[in-house]
Amino acid sequence: MTKSLGLASLLLLSSALVAPAIACAQTAPATPEPQTGPATDTADPSAPAAEGQQAETPDVSVPGEIVVTGRRANLTRDIPQVVSVLSAADIQRTGDGDIAGALGRVTGLSVVGNGYVFVRGLGDRYSLALLNGSPLPSPEPLKRVVPLDLFPTNVVSSSLVQKSYSVNYPGEFGGGVINLTTNAVPKQGFLTLSGGMGANSRTTGQLGYVYAGGGHDWTGFDDGSRDLAPALKAYFNSGARLSSGTVDGGAIAKQLVNAKNALLQRNLNLPPNWSTNISAGKSWDVGDNTIGVIATAGYSNKWQVRDSLQQYSITSDLSALESDFERVVTDNRIVLNGLFGLGFEFGDNKLRWTNVYIRDTLKNTRLGFGKRNNNQTTDVQQQDTRWFERQLIDTQLVGEFKLTPTLSLDLRGSYANSKRKSPSELAFEYIRTNVESDPYGKYFINRLNNGNNGDGTASYSDLNEDLYSGGADLTFKPIRDLSLSAGYTYLKTKRFSSRRDFQFTAPGTFPSGVAMLRPDLLLGSAIIDYYKITLIETNEGNPAFNASLRNHAGYGRAVYQITPELSIDAGVRFEKAKEVVTPAQVFRSSGASEAGTNLNNDYWLPAATLTWQFRPGMQVRFNGSKTIARPQFRELIYQFYFDPETNRQYRGNPLLQDSTLYNGEGRFEWYIGNDQRVSAAAFYKRINNPIETFITGSDVLVTSYANAPKANLYGAEFEAQKKFGLADWVNGPFFADRSLLVIANYTFTKSKLQVKQGDRTAVYAASSTNATDYFRDGASLTGQSDHLVNLQLGMEKTGLLSQQTFILSYASKRVTSRGIANQNQPDVYEYPGFNLDFVARQGVMVAGREFDLKFEARNITGRLYKELQSNGTRTVTYNRYAPGTTVQLSLSTTF
Repeated sequence: MTKSLGLASLLLLSSALVAPAIACAQTAPATPEPQTGPATDTADPSAPAAEGQQAETPDVSVPGEIVVTGRRANLTRDIPQVVSVLSAADIQRTGDGDIAGALGRVTGLSVVGNGYVFVRGLGDRYSLALLNGSPLPSPEPLKRVVPLDLFPTNVVSSSLVQKSYSVNYPGEFGGGVINLTTNAVPKQGFLTLSGGMGANSRTTGQLGYVYAGGGHDWTGFDDGSRDLAPALKAYFNSGARLSSGTVDGGAIAKQLVNAKNALLQRNLNLPPNWSTNISAGKSWDVGDNTIGVIATAGYSNKWQVRDSLQQYSITSDLSALESDFERVVTDNRIVLNGLFGLGFEFGDNKLRWTNVYIRDTLKNTRLGFGKRNNNQTTDVQQQDTRWFERQLIDTQLVGEFKLTPTLSLDLRGSYANSKRKSPSELAFEYIRTNVESDPYGKYFINRLNNGNNGDGTASYSDLNEDLYSGGADLTFKPIRDLSLSAGYTYLKTKRFSSRRDFQFTAPGTFPSGVAMLRPDLLLGSAIIDYYKITLIETNEGNPAFNASLRNHAGYGRAVYQITPELSIDAGVRFEKAKEVVTPAQVFRSSGASEAGTNLNNDYWLPAATLTWQFRPGMQVRFNGSKTIARPQFRELIYQFYFDPETNRQYRGNPLLQDSTLYNGEGRFEWYIGNDQRVSAAAFYKRINNPIETFITGSDVLVTSYANAPKANLYGAEFEAQKKFGLADWVNGPFFADRSLLVIANYTFTKSKLQVKQGDRTAVYAASSTNATDYFRDGASLTGQSDHLVNLQLGMEKTGLLSQQTFILSYASKRVTSRGIANQNQPDVYEYPGFNLDFVARQGVMVAGREFDLKFEARNITGRLYKELQSNGTRTVTYNRYAPGTTVQLSLSTTF
């Protein structure tokens, strides 16, 4: 390992890397539209071709018509807003397996956690994700936004990122909108087969902890082993309460734990990662019309082991650790995906029916050893087994109609369903006192009495969300340089979320000798009956919630080429939305919970962008807008949720309010020539009532949410791209037909909360309304890095496929969790640091057929993941582990 790290460091220094994949500007279709605006009148005929002019325009499906100025030779330049476009070629160059990884290369974007994309340092709540212009539900309990690592790159043909607001998009727009477009009608028939295998230096062939589970776990589907036990199912259906004394808790407890779901086993040789995909498409001409069909299916099976150090402190000076654990986490993640699409093109009109299915399953096993409550004598051993099922089904119908040469109509409708199930989350804690006078002091025991001498819990959570949306956009072009648009959208989201938490409790006379048994024997039927072990439900007050969001919106927009050099995009959007969260009735006897939310607000949201092309190839943009951010469902639900990824507990706040954002941006762009571009931008945002996290608790820390009074965010972006032939720089036949692609971008962002004495906030069931008890003045927004850098250095060959790309990314520290405000603790920061990847793609001819051979090396330098809390004198390690270096080899061919 030392040698490989030394080689990686030498490689890093000697390559002078410049590089990741940001959006390459896209280009004109084979038959360009009539020219308008400055490109017609002022272009310099002696100048090099526009950047990317020979490339094919990517398929982009957004709300309303894509309005462009100029020759439509470059979407990044000619769309009136600030956009970046990742085409299929851009995604393939960086080799990322999911769209979240590919978007992490775009200027100003960073990926945090499991696929949550942050735009310009703003949290995931400020990033809007659309699929073919329609919104998506989230399968995550903690989020309303979709984790984009769900989307494999093989189902996405392009990704458009728009950072300046225009009124054809929903008003929940803080940092930007990410619109994913799926594959549509193929221009010619194809069949593509691919497969790959990979290994990780910290996982493959190494030690991990697993449990049996079900016999079909490798498929991502449970074989019925995790179905609700009959007694538990009958209890749920009865509507009774365990606390009423009328329910036989022992009978339920006897059916919950067995060797398949609770017995940890060592696997000394974890298997490699592997994946396979198939894609096919065909189109037919029917007279002057075209019918097309496209389908993809994919499967991947990956393993990851994290040997983590996890600590936290509740003291103001961090002098004592409340928890100090080394925890080995083993994840087996299975992802199934499929897409089926039908397309019909008749004249200038298009119909697109798209169906997407994604199932993401995580089999999670954890074994931890450490200490609690600053007790230096007693050892604690914790083990957890979990199974998380996330599923997304989406069906969409989009129609694009050219009614007359000057009038077009876009219609779209969508239904999407997301589910997340976590059946039988089991957690057990064993204690070793190490006291000589204790006959069992040198053994780990679990006496099942609420954590004092061991613990055992079982949790069952279920989430189901339905999302219906529809919209219509009408565009009229009375003259060549003027486009007038009006549109209406409707959205209805309904979510049901439940979490039932149970604790096994033994009497005080429970013998320590029996408490030494492993979990499946400890909670066997005979022991439960003999020792009268009981079961209590620890959250009878708020076990389930219903949530809904209903939104009506309309907009008017005008795009006008005022002069050959000057254009404006201006409009206003009106939104009326009602967001409701209420406790669900799961017991016959209703509870006294009033932890509900009813937000009923409407907004006028104006936006305008002015573009001035003051010289051929050079232009500046100025944008101003007002947008909003609504609380996410999970942030409103007053219910505990434990996130195994971060080892943290969360609870919502029903008293949250909407946030309002005022956005401004100025941007300079210089399109020098073919594959050459430079841009620089400055941006500013003022946020009223931003939703931020805070921490409370004593022996167990709980993360919750509240509206801070205000926040300001400002920053700058710089981007450059150049492609040139190596033959002009290096002699030799090898370089004669090769070119070098250099892409670089840098984003600086600074944010500050504004909190002063006398400011108020509302936290459910809390005694204080002083904002200073929850937030610190001048603190950064959660998730915001001051510095983001992406560098890419790629060599490409004309003719036969040959690409070699080094990718370097850097993100400075960012807040992931707040310190306890009333203890004046410092915040917890993640340190992403530098990451180096290498991707090579090579066309290989075998038996007269070309194969695409791809090699990937990720995290070459072995960068650590770490979250630290430090006051300059003492440091608490919230989470630290080595993700290792991953290499993968894949092969594909197209018939």
